[in-house]
Amino acid sequence: QVQLAESGGGLVQSGGSLRLSCVASGRSFSASVMGWFRQAPGKEREFVAAISWTGSRTRYADSVKGRFTTSRVNAENTLYLQMNSLKPEDTAVYYCAAGGGSLSTLLTNYNYWGQGTQVTVSS
Repeated sequence: QVQLAESGGGLVQSGGSLRLSCVASGRSFSASVMGWFRQAPGKEREFVAAISWTGSRTRYADSVKGRFTTSRVNAENTLYLQMNSLKPEDTAVYYCAAGGGSLSTLLTNYNYWGQGTQVTVSS
């Protein structure tokens, strides 16, 4: 079992930066592939980024590549998403998730989800 809690969302102007955190409880965090997803109003939840359990491999959606960076500190059971050069179209609720083998982009491959944190980018 893994419980996840995101934080760090907020309101930021276009071009600004935010860092999201996801703190995990449970014994499986360090052995889990972790992912970030987002859901904008009226849209389906979509893949943003994933990171291997060692942190040595990452994968990003094309829409965020070069602007977002995900990392993890297993000793602290914490996952991060550094978001730079934010755009209004990045506005969404951001979720962290655990369990996506092979850095999966599919929601159904993740077993555990946080409650989400709102990110709003103003133009």
